Amino acid sequence: MTIAPIVLNGCAVATMDGDGPDSVGTEYTTGHVIVADGHVAVVGDGPAPRVDGAWVVDGTGCLATPGLVNTHHHLYQWLTQGRAQQCGLFGWLTELYPIWARTDPDQVHAAATAGLAWLALTGCTTSTDHHYIFPRRRSASFDEPLAAEIAAAATVGLRFHPCRGSMDLGESKGGLPPDEAVETTGAALAATEAAIAKYHDPSPDAMVRIAVGPCSPFSASEELMREAATLARATGTRLHTHLAETRDEEDQLRAKTGRSPAEYADELGWLNEDVWLAHGVHFDDAAITRLAATGTGVAHCPSSNARLGSGIAPVRKLLAAGAPVGLGVDGPSSGDAASMVGELRQALLAARSRGHDGAGALTARQALWLGTRGGAQCLGRDGEIGALRRGALADVALWRLDTLANDALAHGPGGDPVTALVFGPPAPLALLLVGGNRIVEDGELRTTSVADAVRGVRTARDRLFGS
Repeated sequence: MTIAPIVLNGCAVATMDGDGPDSVGTEYTTGHVIVADGHVAVVGDGPAPRVDGAWVVDGTGCLATPGLVNTHHHLYQWLTQGRAQQCGLFGWLTELYPIWARTDPDQVHAAATAGLAWLALTGCTTSTDHHYIFPRRRSASFDEPLAAEIAAAATVGLRFHPCRGSMDLGESKGGLPPDEAVETTGAALAATEAAIAKYHDPSPDAMVRIAVGPCSPFSASEELMREAATLARATGTRLHTHLAETRDEEDQLRAKTGRSPAEYADELGWLNEDVWLAHGVHFDDAAITRLAATGTGVAHCPSSNARLGSGIAPVRKLLAAGAPVGLGVDGPSSGDAASMVGELRQALLAARSRGHDGAGALTARQALWLGTRGGAQCLGRDGEIGALRRGALADVALWRLDTLANDALAHGPGGDPVTALVFGPPAPLALLLVGGNRIVEDGELRTTSVADAVRGVRTARDRLFGS
C-alpha cells in the first residue's frame, strides 16, 4: 500500500543525528520534516517546500523528535499492576511468580495490546518485550504467548523486538521461580530457535525482530546462558537479560560463583556489542569500563528501579565511558506508569540525584538521546531508527508544546522545546508515525480501540484472579 507523503511544517525539530550524547545533533527552531515511502525524505530549516499530494500538518507550537525506543518491558505484567508495593525485587518476584505462572496466551494478548497501546500514546514507536513465563498450559487462540504479543504489536502498529525469554532454574534446582513457571533447558533453547525461524526479520525496515533472552542469573542456568549466546550468534540475533539490578542478586551470585554480575556475564560470553542488559544499577567502575570496551548496552529503567528500591544506575559514568545506554519503562508491575515520555524526566531526575555530579549529571538533550538514539543502539538499529535524517525510517513523534502546562517552558522567555518535553509534564502527541503510518493523531490512537483494550485487559485480569 502506498502512503501519501506527509509534511510536518512550522515545528521545532530535534533530529538526534549527532555523534553521541554530548553532541546530540542538529536542531531547528522552526523547521520541517518530510516523510515519503515510509522514510524520512527531508529535514530542514524554515518552511517546507511544496510536495504534490502530501498531507500537510501544521506543526506550530510543536516539537518533532524521533519516535521513542523502549528497551525493556514485561507486557504481561499489565495484569498485576499495583501489587507487592513494599517489596524489594526478590520479595516482589516471590509474590508474583505464582500468579504469572497461571497466565495463558489470551491473557498475554490482552495485556500486550493494552501495554503497547499505552506506549504508543506516550510517544513510543519501537518497543522490546522480555517474556520469560511459559507455563505448560496452552490456549487454543494462540500457539504460544510470544505469538500473542506479536499479534498485539501488529494491531497497535509498533515496531517490536520481543525477547523469547526463558527460565530453567525452578525452586527444586535452587532458583527463585516456582517449578511450574520454568522449562527444561533443551525445551527453552528449541522454542527460542523456532521463534527466530518463524518471526525474526533482519531486513532494514523490519517490524519484528526476535532476541534471545534467558531471564536472569538466578532463574537461568549457566548452561542455558552459554547455549543461548551460541544460538543468538549462530542466528544473527541479539541477546538480553537482567543483570546487576540489586545487591541481593550480586550477593547471591558472588556466593554461588565467586564473581560479580559483570564478571559472570563476561565469562559466559555475554559482554559483547550484540548484547544489551536490563538495569545495571550496581555496575562498579571496572564493569563500566568493560561494558564500554565490549560495546555492551544497558537498558536504564529509572522508575522501576526506584519503585523497587533497587538504586540508581550509574548513567553518567556509563555515557562518559562510551557504553550504549537506552531507556526502558520495565513491566507495569514495577514501572507502573509505563510511560516512555515520562521516563525521559525520570532518567534526568534520577541521574541528578545520584552521586556528586548534581545538576550536571544529565541534560534534557542527553535524556532525549537515551530515549531515541541510545535505544536504537541497544537494539542494534542505529541508522534505521532513533534519528530524523534522510533515509531513516519514518518513526516520528510530534509533541504538542503549546498547552497550559508546557507553553511557558517551550515558548516563554528563555524557553526551549526540548527542555519543555523533558522537564515538563508528559506532553500530548499531535502525531505519531511508524514507517509513515499514522498511529496516534491529536492524542488519540488510530489503530485500535482504547476502550476495547481496557475491556480486554479487565476480562483477562478477572479470569486470572477468578473474579
